[in-house]
Amino acid sequence: MVSSHRSLKISLAALAFAWFSAAGDFRFALVGDSIIDRRISVYSEPGYLEMIQRIRSSDAAFTNFEMLIHNFEFPGAPASGGTYMGAPAWVLDELKWAGFRLFGAANNHSFDFGTEGFLSTLHAMQQAGVVYAGAGINLALARASGYLDTGGGRVALIGCASTFSVLSPAGEQRTDLKGRPGLNPLRFKTTYTVEPSTLASLRKLAGRSGNVDARRPLAFLGATFRAGEKTEVHTESDPKDLAGITAEVRDARRQAAWVVVSIHTHEGAPGNREVPAEFLVAFAHAAIDAGADVFVGHGPHLLRGIEIYKGKPIFYSLANFIFQNDLLQFQPQENYDEYNLPLDATPADFFDARSAHDTRSYPADGAFWESVEAEAVFNDKRELKEIDLYPITLGFMQARTIRGRPLPADAKLGRTIIDRVARLSDAMGTKVVYEEGKGIGRIGPLR
Repeated sequence: MVSSHRSLKISLAALAFAWFSAAGDFRFALVGDSIIDRRISVYSEPGYLEMIQRIRSSDAAFTNFEMLIHNFEFPGAPASGGTYMGAPAWVLDELKWAGFRLFGAANNHSFDFGTEGFLSTLHAMQQAGVVYAGAGINLALARASGYLDTGGGRVALIGCASTFSVLSPAGEQRTDLKGRPGLNPLRFKTTYTVEPSTLASLRKLAGRSGNVDARRPLAFLGATFRAGEKTEVHTESDPKDLAGITAEVRDARRQAAWVVVSIHTHEGAPGNREVPAEFLVAFAHAAIDAGADVFVGHGPHLLRGIEIYKGKPIFYSLANFIFQNDLLQFQPQENYDEYNLPLDATPADFFDARSAHDTRSYPADGAFWESVEAEAVFNDKRELKEIDLYPITLGFMQARTIRGRPLPADAKLGRTIIDRVARLSDAMGTKVVYEEGKGIGRIGPLR
């Protein structure tokens, strides 16, 4: 992991009216995945409304929209991102009510309901007047920036995904054939370094154990295997995808005052989803080198660390903001088949079977229900001044009819959440400090 040479104080901020930035500052409010299929505007707890007001008062607020907009009139695809997503168009109005105007649109659920569900979602987002990026009717449009006009300057958003189904990537437009609708992909390759004996066994399994150099790399099962003394895993972005995305970032740098790059990525370090994959770190650095002011990751549904690279913040994962994935109205039979459920089984039967009545998977792990709302404040010279992290809980161990929406975490849980971010950020050269009752993040001097 490449470490930052700057220190950063990040803490739990007081829930009051201290969130307003000084004159000339620009404040981003950033959260992770919004899997939303219920109203969030109907609640009135004071702490909840203060959180919403804080988001609304930002200059630009971002979330990843990990949902599809349709009325289940389309057949489910042969494979999905897990839960087949679908919700009414009014969920976009709910997110707009909360203050969000920037939406990531590339994720592993983009093609749960095929091209029809994908295009229905794009149409709904256009009708709602939100700014989105990462998806389009061909690769050029999927790769293109979305632009938001604000009083503090024009904001460009570039979105992409490294986790997606085989049907999801957008295709190039040709002079003689239309491009394919889809998302903006950042593909990557994985290379495994294994012992020579293991490589020989793999070569035999692949049917390529003839008269070849025993140490020659083997392409097999979608990865590359090579011999070495130490077992290692390396990942590297596809150079063509990387070049195309960073070219868009450079163009956006010339067209906007602020540039945000977003990626949906489940991939982590070997055996540890809390640590970003090698290719993701390299991509984040490349995006900032190309001109991004903020890099925001999401996808693993868990918090990851924060890095300050060349004075710009990298949020490797902001986990969940809304996690309402187990009250969906319908699911295709493929999901029921996975748990040997009959044709007359109901969605409630499916969700009970999948989680074994909340005793496994997401409902049984509290880390998936803890997150932060992050705020990055820049001065009028585009220099990062501070980062504030506001811990939130999504209702771990509550009934699925209740859990999934964000609320401010209490002091004990808030400390736990910030301590986790501190631990994960420390390896990246970023210092995260919890200060009970208030939170002000300041960029420290070079060390």
